[in-house]
Amino acid sequence: MKKIFLLTLFPVLMLSCRDAKKTNEPKKTVQIVQPEIHKELYGFWVGNFYTTDELEYEGDMIDALKKLSINIKKITKDTVIAQSVVSGNSRPLLGKLSDDGGKITFVLNEPGTEKYDGKFEITLVGDTLTGKWNAYKKELKWPEKEFKLLKKKFEYNADLMLPSESNYVDWSDHKMVKRVDTLEDGTIDSLEANPFYRSASEQIFKLNASTTVLKEDDIKNLRKLDLQIIKNTIFARHGYAFKKQTFRNFFDPVEWYVPVKNNVDDDLTPIENKNIKLLDRFTKYAEDNYDAFGR
Repeated sequence: MKKIFLLTLFPVLMLSCRDAKKTNEPKKTVQIVQPEIHKELYGFWVGNFYTTDELEYEGDMIDALKKLSINIKKITKDTVIAQSVVSGNSRPLLGKLSDDGGKITFVLNEPGTEKYDGKFEITLVGDTLTGKWNAYKKELKWPEKEFKLLKKKFEYNADLMLPSESNYVDWSDHKMVKRVDTLEDGTIDSLEANPFYRSASEQIFKLNASTTVLKEDDIKNLRKLDLQIIKNTIFARHGYAFKKQTFRNFFDPVEWYVPVKNNVDDDLTPIENKNIKLLDRFTKYAEDNYDAFGR
């Protein structure tokens, strides 16, 4: 009789232990994935990033006018994930979209961990994102800027070239040169030193280092700035965000240029890698052509 009782009790104990284990197991949380909205806004928005005082400012405007790219990656009811690229700096953006009867606005915040971080306040007006950026650090030279951005598809195109109607003068790099004049009586008059700037030749419009394997004869007589521009045009085609002022001045105004990321090494083609090595080798020994230019 005892054996029968124990055999009957054993399954009951097993079930009790199993139930106890179930109650001790941590409860699984169910995450609700919010649906994505306004996917038509995804992608790159590109345009000028400028100060409100641009027209009144009498100093050097090099730091005042730049190209801004905002890449909108994801939008839900509560969150917008994006990325800003300007002056070679790529920063994550996190914020929120508001849709008030068809009027779409954004507030997007950079992390605040770097000197030039700030907040974007954006309104969609027709096909344009327009708005203001305010730096967290108000002591910056330009703590407030405005922007107007148009949606632009970025894609690599090896045939893209700098527009030939522009003159490429490096306004960020100059040397002072004293002019010496000989007067009619034979005396030498030393005039005030003037700034001389380095400039590029027309070869930058003819040599494409993304489509053609360059030879030494192609580049051996080029100026240093020529070699640098030909090389950096490769990077610009891949959407490289230039940090150096010289190349921002050259590429930011170009219509096809879209700054996308800080490193494009993995995107370079075998032809481009080969040409970059050759260009770097000749750049070490090349000289620049300096001349006086009016601004």
